[in-house]
Amino acid sequence: MAAKDRDRFSTATRIRLLGEQTAARVYRSQTRRQARRSRLTGRAAFLALVVCSLVVALAYPMRSYVSQQGEIAEQERRAAEAARRVEELKDEKARLQDPAYVRRLAREHLHYVLPGETGFTVNDPDAEQRPRGEQGAADRPWYDNLWDGVDHADRP
Repeated sequence: MAAKDRDRFSTATRIRLLGEQTAARVYRSQTRRQARRSRLTGRAAFLALVVCSLVVALAYPMRSYVSQQGEIAEQERRAAEAARRVEELKDEKARLQDPAYVRRLAREHLHYVLPGETGFTVNDPDAEQRPRGEQGAADRPWYDNLWDGVDHADRP
């Protein structure tokens, strides 16, 4: 037993025990520090910073690109509509070159008659029963609208 006590108080034994205790403390502090430390490393933080910078840098150009694509689509639609209207006007111009078509329009819209024909107008039999106020300005002759304007000009 004396040999065992001597080993316990020997310098080598004390240094070995002290080293083991220190190693245990270091190991415990490292495990606590690792538990507290987040998993975000410096490289990951730098990568996140670069990605965020790229997103911010590209946000405005992408917004401009998308809005310009919308404007281009709108202009293409307008160009197609204008081309369709041009074709309609060319067709109308070609029809107006035909004297028979012009004669028919004059007869329908201007109530023209050819020599030897008798022109007549069919009156609406219900026109007398309708009050004058129901007729719109477009339904009346122009001179009625003119006189109504003169009559109403002095009224408050």
